[in-house]
Amino acid sequence: MPEIAFYHLTRATVEQTLPTLLERSRARGWRAIVQAMSETRLQRLDADLWSYRPESFLPHGTKADGAPEAQPVYLTCENDNPNDADVRFFVEGARIAPALAGSGAPRERAALLFDGRDDAELADARAQWKELRDLGYSLVYHQQSESGGWEEKAREPKS
Repeated sequence: MPEIAFYHLTRATVEQTLPTLLERSRARGWRAIVQAMSETRLQRLDADLWSYRPESFLPHGTKADGAPEAQPVYLTCENDNPNDADVRFFVEGARIAPALAGSGAPRERAALLFDGRDDAELADARAQWKELRDLGYSLVYHQQSESGGWEEKAREPKS
């Protein structure tokens, strides 16, 4: 059962934060999935990952690119896991529990990125935390600090 991390963004956007988390995952040799709720958001993330830093890019693809099993980072709106991902990132309020209940579960970790300045995203994250806690998952909550780093604020079950 993968650990589930909640990343509460207070200063940066998902588009600014996601590349760093994906780079860290790739440095571990992990394959990743990014799941959004809408094709519009997925297309924006796709474009951002090609250009977020002028001197580099994150290799990735979508169903439209073909060969999803070969993508080191796969972008989707579905609960699929064609690249046998180690980590799965959920954005735009994508639902975690359905993906973990089926074949979409990552091997190591799931992470929800949400904008704490958006009341709807904050409420959704709280609801997902309660749902996943009740299902027995191990949860950890990180909040972005003033410096932009991450501070662990809560863990369930408590150790």
